[in-house]
Amino acid sequence: MQVPSITTQQMVEVDRLMIEEYGIQLIQMMENAGRNLAELSRRLLDGDVRAKCIAVLCGAGNNGGGGMVAARHLHNWGADIVLKVLSSQEQLKNVPAHQFHILEEIGIADKETIDLKKVDLVIDAIIGYGLTGDPRGMIADWIRRVNDAARPVIALDTPSGLNTTTGIPGNPCIRATATMTLALPKIGLMTPQAKPFVGDLYLADIGVPPELYATQSLGLDVSPLFVHDSILYLES
Repeated sequence: MQVPSITTQQMVEVDRLMIEEYGIQLIQMMENAGRNLAELSRRLLDGDVRAKCIAVLCGAGNNGGGGMVAARHLHNWGADIVLKVLSSQEQLKNVPAHQFHILEEIGIADKETIDLKKVDLVIDAIIGYGLTGDPRGMIADWIRRVNDAARPVIALDTPSGLNTTTGIPGNPCIRATATMTLALPKIGLMTPQAKPFVGDLYLADIGVPPELYATQSLGLDVSPLFVHDSILYLES
C-alpha cells in the first residue's frame, strides 16, 4: 500500500480542516490518538499490560493530552501508570487540562520524580509536530533522562526534539524504540538522519475522512488506509 507523507504545515492544515470545516473536534482526535497509543503499547508489551509499570511523560500541549488519554486506557487495562507532566497545570491547554482532570479523578497523580530505569515502557508525549529549535530547560533534562535510562520508548506522533519536516534531530532528541505518528506520516520521520530516533514507525487512525485530503488546500489522493486495523506498521 502506498502511503503518502506530508509536511508539518500540511498537517497543521489537516487539523484546521478537521475542526473548522468538518466539525471533528480536537477532543475526538485526541481520544482516537490516545486510544491507539495505548493499544500499540499493549501490543509491544506482549498483549497484556497488567502489573506493567508505564511512565507517561506529557507536555502542556495537545501531544501531552494524547499521552494522558493513553494513560487512562492503560490504567483501565491494569497497568501501573506513573505520570509526569512537564509544565505547571496553569500552562496546560484547554483540552489537555480536561484530560488531566480525568486522571486526577481516577487517582493518577503527577509524580515529582520517576525512576525511569525501573519502568517497563516509557511513553513520550512531550512535544508534537510544533517544535521549533532545540528542547530547553526541564524538557531537555527529561529527554536526556529517558535516553540515559535505556528503556523501551514509544513516541506519540514524533520523537520529542525531532523536526518533523526536515528530519533533523534537536539537541537533545528522544531515541524511540517505536514512533506512532498520526493521520499521515510526516516527511521528516522518513529521512535517514531521523531513523535512529524514530525506531519502528507506525501510523494511527485519528478519523480523517479521505475527502479532507482531496480538498483544494491539500490536493492529496489518499485511499482508505485503515481497512483492516487502526494501526499500520510502516517501516523500521
